[in-house]
Amino acid sequence: MNPGAQVRPLPRAAGATVLACGAFLKNRACRVDGDRAHWSALHGDLDDGAACEALADSVEVLLARSSAPVQAVAHDLHPDFHSTRLALALAERLAVPAIAVQHHHAHVGVVLAEQGMTRPVIGLALDGVGLGSDGLAWGGELLWVDRDADRWHRIAHLAPLALPGGDIAAREPWRLAAAVLFAAGRGDEIEPRFAPQVGSAATRLLHQMLQRGLNCPRSTGAGRWFDAAAGALGLSLRQSTEAEAAIALERAAHRWLALHPGFDFDWPTLDLQPLVAELFALREQGGDGVARGAAMFHLGLAGALVRRAVDAARHHDTDTVVLAGGCLANRILGQRLRGGLARAGLRVLEAGAAGCGDAGLALGQAWIAASALAAGRVDVVTAGTAVEA
Repeated sequence: MNPGAQVRPLPRAAGATVLACGAFLKNRACRVDGDRAHWSALHGDLDDGAACEALADSVEVLLARSSAPVQAVAHDLHPDFHSTRLALALAERLAVPAIAVQHHHAHVGVVLAEQGMTRPVIGLALDGVGLGSDGLAWGGELLWVDRDADRWHRIAHLAPLALPGGDIAAREPWRLAAAVLFAAGRGDEIEPRFAPQVGSAATRLLHQMLQRGLNCPRSTGAGRWFDAAAGALGLSLRQSTEAEAAIALERAAHRWLALHPGFDFDWPTLDLQPLVAELFALREQGGDGVARGAAMFHLGLAGALVRRAVDAARHHDTDTVVLAGGCLANRILGQRLRGGLARAGLRVLEAGAAGCGDAGLALGQAWIAASALAAGRVDVVTAGTAVEA
């Protein structure tokens, strides 16, 4: 087995033997085989040729070591990922189904597999981005997932945020903060607020893009809202490393909460645009204002998510909420979600050894695909049912 590969027990056996090719970022493959999860080593991001080659090699090892014939190959919904193309080619070679599993559904599936769940759950899947079943960018999702893990629907989501420039907006939080200003009817503030740091030409072009709706895809990603808040507070305008803006925002919030342990803040909806728009004024107050704004964002987001999850759990007659996705690495957010849900009498489940981020996603893909295969509902998962309820 490759260096770093692992075999981990599962609380109950999967419904079929399935190999999953994992996510685009932090890629790792997994095969579920009875009550065991067989992991490859961590390959890294699939924009790197060496990582793509490593994934192909790992898939062959996982196939060769399988104690039973692989009955399906699971992959992400995104058609352009190398992992998707590899999965489709492998499924054709093996003459087995290729089963697409929506990214955030798979995040919840990781926890279901590790916990051996046999009853319905509400899933909160919070991360930067994953292709939704409607073709749009998701990342702040409230899902219902049935006792059969392949049956699911989308209950609610964070309000979408425009991403001026597309993918580049995830690396430049000032763009997301500017999009918030524009949505608030304050587009004339974009140039004076950001031109001193990024240049007048860039701010004028971005304002024109927003006005014309050009190259401004929308995303419900929680990670992008963290970036927007950091940009509004001046904590990060451009990111040189992954999650740099979110980490800076969390540190500022921690400083405030450590000095004001009784601080509380409520936000009533999943629309964060008015909240982030308020942060620009706090930035003008300097350090204390910035720290207070960071705390307001964290508590407002967590409170709104808890409120909606509690309502969903009652509506769907379940007492269990799954927390998943890379944003759960944020300790303040995680603690506030756990505490709020527990106070409402709900059971909270999270990922264990697989982790909350994309490195564990293949387990969720494999588990959900195995459930679909066992029940003869492959088309349901591939379609990725998304129904507001």
